[in-house]
Order: sequence, then C-alpha cells, then structure tokens
Amino acid sequence: MHKEIVLPEIADNVVSGVVGSILVAVGDKVQDEDPLVEVETEKATSQIPAEGAGKVLEIKVAEGDTVNVGEVMLVIELNASDEAPAEVKEEAVKEEAVKETVKTAAAEVATLEAKKQAPPKTKQPQKDTTVVATDKSILVPAAPSVRKFARELGVNIAEVQGTGPGARITKEDVKAHAKSLISNPAVQTSGASIQAAPLPDFSKWGEVRSEGFNKIREVTANSMTTSWQTIPQVTHFDKADITELENFRKAYGKVVEKGGGRLTVTSILVKVIAEALKKFPNFNASVDMANKQTIYKDYYNVGIAVDTPNGLLVPVVKEADKKNLTEISAEISSHAQKARDKKLSMDDMAGGNFTISNLGGIGGTAFTPIVYAPQVAILGVSRGVQEPKYVNGELQPRMMMPISLSYDHRLIDGADAARFARFICNALENPMSMFI
Repeated sequence: MHKEIVLPEIADNVVSGVVGSILVAVGDKVQDEDPLVEVETEKATSQIPAEGAGKVLEIKVAEGDTVNVGEVMLVIELNASDEAPAEVKEEAVKEEAVKETVKTAAAEVATLEAKKQAPPKTKQPQKDTTVVATDKSILVPAAPSVRKFARELGVNIAEVQGTGPGARITKEDVKAHAKSLISNPAVQTSGASIQAAPLPDFSKWGEVRSEGFNKIREVTANSMTTSWQTIPQVTHFDKADITELENFRKAYGKVVEKGGGRLTVTSILVKVIAEALKKFPNFNASVDMANKQTIYKDYYNVGIAVDTPNGLLVPVVKEADKKNLTEISAEISSHAQKARDKKLSMDDMAGGNFTISNLGGIGGTAFTPIVYAPQVAILGVSRGVQEPKYVNGELQPRMMMPISLSYDHRLIDGADAARFARFICNALENPMSMFI
C-alpha cells in the first residue's frame, strides 16, 4: 500500500511552508514517526514524520520549495503490517457517502431558492414546504470534514467561493481563501489599506541584485504592516534608575546560573511585567472591534523578542507570574538557544499577551516598537548609561535605563500608560519589592 505524506495542519492559520531539509532519500527504509522533511512555517521549523513503517518510493519536493497544507511531499510504500485496517477503509467509504449526501442536499437547497426567487406564473395548490435557515453557513455546500477544516483555520465557510461541482467547497478552496487572508492585510481588516508606490528601475543608476524574503521576513513584514495599519499607536517614554538592580544582579547572578539561566535585565523584566499585567488588566487584553468588546485574559504570558541571523523571533514565557526568577531565566536561555538553532516550535511562540524588545545590548537611547497584534502593548528597552541624579539632595552618578512603551490607544489612555511605565520603573528601582 502506498502512503502519501502531506503537509499537515501544523497550527491555526498556517496554510503553507518552505521545505528546509529533506531527511531521507528514495529507497530508504523508515519506521513509524521517523522524521522525513523539515518545513519552515510561520517562523517555526517543524519535522514531518512518517505515518507507518515502510520504504520511501518518491520525493515530490525539493529544498526551498513552498508547499501548501495538504500537498503531497513524499510517497511511502508501507509494510504489510502498517496497511490501513478494513474498518478505516470502510470509514473512508462512509465519508464519501456523506459528501454525496451533502452535495445532493446543497442542490436541493439551490433549487428551492431558485423557485422562491422566480415570480409565480399561476396560483396553484402546492405542498407546504418550509425551509428554515438562521445561519448562512448551513446552506453552504461543503462536506463535514471541509467545515471542520475551515473552523480549524479560522475561516468563515460562508465566505469561501466553491470551485467543485455545483459550487461545492473543497479543502483546496478553504486553503486558498485562508492564504488570501494572510497574504493580503487589506482583506483582514475593514479599514483602508494603503498600497505601496511602484518601485523605479534602480538598475539605471548602477548594479543591483534581488533577494527573496525568507519565511521569517515575509511573516514579519505582513504582521507589522497589518499592526501599523490597524492599531492607533502611541509611545510613552520613561527612565528607570537601575543602580540597585545591577547590585541585585551581581549578588544573585551565581545562584541563578546554578539553575541553568542568566539573571539578566530581561528576565527580571518578565517577572515585573507579569505583576504589572495583573495590576493593569487593560494591558493584558485584546480589542475585538468586530464585536465591539474587550477580551481580558486571566493568564500572564510574556513574549521576548530574540534577534537571530534569520530574523526576529518571539518565544513566549507562559504563566510568568507563577515562576521565580531562576525558572524564568533558564527558560529564556533555552528559548534563545532554540531560536538561534531554528528549533522553536509554534507552541513556543504562541499565546503571548505582551512583548519585551530589549536592544540595550546593542545600543541606542530610545525607539518606538510596533505593537504586535492582537496584543495591545509592547515594551522597548534601550542601553543603560551613567547619568548625574539628585538622591536625597545629593548629586550622584546613577545607572539610568530608558524604556519605551508603545500601546493601542483604542483601549489604553495616556495616563494609564504613564502609570504602567512608572510601575515598571519603580519595581526595577526597588528590586526586592518583587518579593514583598
């Protein structure tokens, strides 16, 4: 029996990926769950496993190819013991029968609608036929498996244009619709989209070369464009006196190292942010403009922007409020290494409520980070420098660290942003207060 290995639905709203590495060759024998192909999808690298033991018959993709969810990448000849049992085959037959039933029902609905819209020629006695439909998606001709697939991708099945017989919607139609939503920010939002002006012919002035986006850069460009076009953003600036924080880091750094991490300003900020989100719930929320409501979250996940040779990745420290500084520091170190090694999974980067972008190790005095939708705020951190400051009436050299808080002005007002930033600064200036 031949088994086709396709790109699975790795995560919500992921409809395609780029083949990074092919881990087998034609003729290789593989066991169930052996990795076959590495695919880069939405900033993560995932290994696609074998679905049964057997021999690789055909490889249909090459490194660098873009493949869609459901597209065949390899073909394996399964061992006799791994062939599908009779009940599985019977289930497939049942599914085909269901599809035909749905197709027939859709045709009947279409006929009824046509009769309803056509003007009556003469009044004749007719049977009492009533069609009740409160949801437009009920009338959509699509198999249950296709409807389930659409729900998993977050696609409204009623908005998909069917290309099958009788305008029946297929999985390919759903994937194409989802891809259009992801690649075209104007489709995703009700607001106007500004189109970029066409580029001039740069070769008129000298030699040029073109290089395509990698997957990370493509996703970053799309998401940042959408965030900038749909979120009215404001940035609030402040400075934290981290003189005592540096003493705190030196005093407890060795203890944290024994736990597998490094006690950095970022790891301390994760703990501070988790507490700040509890005190200021508007910063731990998302704006739902379609339903005119605010979605508040009762969990505290903090994303950390990590600079890698391939682009910016944002792993997430989940339930940061329940972890101590040693656990947070160890988790950040692990995430950072996985990001550099292209080993981050989709789960590692999912579920963030707030993001920290720390450029202090590189330089700069301030910057305006872009809010990462559907979050409503992001904290930028710049390099700390020695500055003169009056302390108890005495001028002293103090280590001052600039912070930049960008926020969604639809939900957060300027005064709230100033209070949130001050809470962060006060916590950094009095590090022991985190344990009181």
